[in-house]
Amino acid sequence: MTTFLRRGWFRYSKLGSKRKNKQVWRRPSGRDNKMREKRRGYPAVVSIGYGTKKQEKGLIEGKKPIKIMTLKDLEKIKKNEIGLLGKIGKKKRLEIAKISEERGIKISNLNAKKLLRKELRKKKNEKKDNREETKASKGEIKHGSR
Repeated sequence: MTTFLRRGWFRYSKLGSKRKNKQVWRRPSGRDNKMREKRRGYPAVVSIGYGTKKQEKGLIEGKKPIKIMTLKDLEKIKKNEIGLLGKIGKKKRLEIAKISEERGIKISNLNAKKLLRKELRKKKNEKKDNREETKASKGEIKHGSR
């Protein structure tokens, strides 16, 4: 798949040099514009023939996307379907990540392993902090003494 970017997008941040959502296609229209003339060595211009095939339209990795908002939606996913996580909170996202890892369900916009690893680290740090607090309250750790 070819990505079509606006001419001069790399020059200004307002055209998306550091903001991907601003990198949108605008047809080059200048009189001497080499892209408009479709000259060799210049970026491709949107035209007929670059489109997605009808059979592949609306699919993610060749599978039909199913929107997931609850745990019940996760159970509905069949063999030739892929999950697409909706706008949900962290708690439910974690639950969905755990279940999808167990069942081997692919979710396109969720890196389950990374999310679960991050949560494990957070829990370990909390336990460590709790232990230090209890030691400090018992008077085992003395600050400022030499």
